[in-house]
Amino acid sequence: MTLLITVPEHPSDADRDAIAAPLRAYNIAHGGDPRIRSVAILLTADDGSHVGGLWGECAYDWLFVDLLTVPEKYRGGSYGRKLMAEAESIARANGCIGIYLYTFEFQARGFYEKLGFEVFGELEDHPIGQRKFFLRKRLQ
Repeated sequence: MTLLITVPEHPSDADRDAIAAPLRAYNIAHGGDPRIRSVAILLTADDGSHVGGLWGECAYDWLFVDLLTVPEKYRGGSYGRKLMAEAESIARANGCIGIYLYTFEFQARGFYEKLGFEVFGELEDHPIGQRKFFLRKRLQ
């Protein structure tokens, strides 16, 4: 069989699944069951609308925090700290040994460091002239 390299103009979920399926199978064969669990912690307004929160995934004994958003008008109310505390509780309940995430230089590195996170990697010029930091916190 000959394989071709194709580049879709508008990649779809099906395209992503076609790429991810063999990688998932390989990872499970070599690393065991990742016990993947999506995590959503929502900030909900009085009217029931969701205005921000945290999205992540527990897998292979770590919680990856993919998104954390507190809208500007709600900042200063400790919502970010409360979201991260809830995420840590969820991580512990799922047997995770740590939490990891990334943040840009113009975002919240100091916030995470105050919560006990440490930088373990840095990507320069992402975006150009700025840096992206990778942080982790091992749970006791």
